[in-house]
Amino acid sequence: MISLIKKDMLSERTRTLLSYVPSAVFPALIFPAVLLDNFGSFVSHDDPKIIAISIAMLVGYFSKKIIATILSGLISYWIIIFLL
Repeated sequence: MISLIKKDMLSERTRTLLSYVPSAVFPALIFPAVLLDNFGSFVSHDDPKIIAISIAMLVGYFSKKIIATILSGLISYWIIIFLL
């Protein structure tokens, strides 16, 4: 619906607020998949997903690049899974 509205119809404040939507939706999709197991219980601190997301958060904080964050999380998860 919003994509059908012309950009000049929205106020600057509305456009600013809507620009935060992708940043809010991404963690809402990712964190339950990482922090919960198949039964809905929290995973333990030594789970490979927790270690990988910690590495990805550090890389994301220092690099400020989404691609570097995603790749570091995936690569660290694969290394943990396949080598340990």
